[in-house]
Amino acid sequence: MSNLRNLLKISEDRLREVNDLLTDPDNESVSQIIEIVEKYGGPEAINRKAAEARDFDNLQARLRKINSPYVADIEWLMEQRDKGAFVSKADYCNRILGKDNAGVDINHENAVTLEISALQFFPWLIAEAKQSIVNQELMPARYIRVRNMQEQSQDNGDILATAAGVQVVGATYVETLDTRGTDGSNIHLGGPETITGYFGGIGQPNDHPYKWIDEYLYYYTTYGVRQVLNINAGTILAGYMLHKLGVDNEFKISVYMGNDNPLAILWTLMTAHLFSRPDGTTSLIGFNLSNSADNWTIRRAAKIRRALGLEKVVRFEHHITETQKSIVIQPYNRRNELVEVAQDVPNIAAKHEGGDPEIDGARQHPSDILEYFLTKEEIISRGLMNDLERNYLDKHDALNRTAAALLKAGIDVVCAKNLHK
Repeated sequence: MSNLRNLLKISEDRLREVNDLLTDPDNESVSQIIEIVEKYGGPEAINRKAAEARDFDNLQARLRKINSPYVADIEWLMEQRDKGAFVSKADYCNRILGKDNAGVDINHENAVTLEISALQFFPWLIAEAKQSIVNQELMPARYIRVRNMQEQSQDNGDILATAAGVQVVGATYVETLDTRGTDGSNIHLGGPETITGYFGGIGQPNDHPYKWIDEYLYYYTTYGVRQVLNINAGTILAGYMLHKLGVDNEFKISVYMGNDNPLAILWTLMTAHLFSRPDGTTSLIGFNLSNSADNWTIRRAAKIRRALGLEKVVRFEHHITETQKSIVIQPYNRRNELVEVAQDVPNIAAKHEGGDPEIDGARQHPSDILEYFLTKEEIISRGLMNDLERNYLDKHDALNRTAAALLKAGIDVVCAKNLHK
């Protein structure tokens, strides 16, 4: 076996050939990426513009300039944070475990990040905060958004308010770019309903990866959006290359990529490592495994991640709940499996895309992932906004059930760090 294993070693000649291809001035595929980066002023200028766009005071000033109604919401959120209206981490633990954690030894090293999807509209963040204050619940440390970028940038500053809001609570967030093959360019896609079953990435045909880079750099430099969802092998490679060139971009690989086995994970992480910077960092910071991936696969993936020096760099993001309709066979609830695997696998995010099945499924309007693709106008005309907010708050409730289950098992959780001291 050792002799066979040695045959897998990549020779220095092969690596040299790859490097020669990447640095060849006649390589049009790479040159086009560099041209787009230079169009935005080069890596240093790009990162500087993004930092300015992301600055909290600048976000608030832009909201005031357009007379956004969300300015008052941001100020209210800051006021509640500053006066300690949200439950402290210690009090939450005492409520779940009893005084002084009832002797439970908490594993802080394997703390699980609490994640929710999808925060489609900024007002839902405020509704979630109000519920959290009343019920003394935890707010997530990570938010995923799938709303149309152009629409949210024109909706009372929703994109600005969200960027400011997550800074107030102390969380990270991920946006989803509009450039994808669902625009009619991919002949295999007849609409959103055709992408939710058999995963392997969403098409980005022909020159779409370059349009994706251009769109990313626009929102990065204009709104400070740093983390985006990545849905295609070509745009994943583009994301690696941007970071290698000096752009401080970050992305999360979507569940739609269908990484459901250790070899697919090896392929992905190996490429991330090859394109990492000298300090070991990579633009891949979130890796959503397929909903079919079990704990055996997660443990194998963790060994690969550790061997490549990516354990603290790349977070595994795992669906604990899913929308009731259009993506998985229900009932789907991976909470017990999470509690087991988090005992020995660090740096996992528990992603909540639906309410607990018995609650979500009993709603008059159960959650449906296809509704992520509705415009705000369509949602309002169908009278769905209240139903969709209820679906979102069901996800928040599921997230708190996961937090309680983890704490009872002696595993810490990562929540909104500015709210829960």
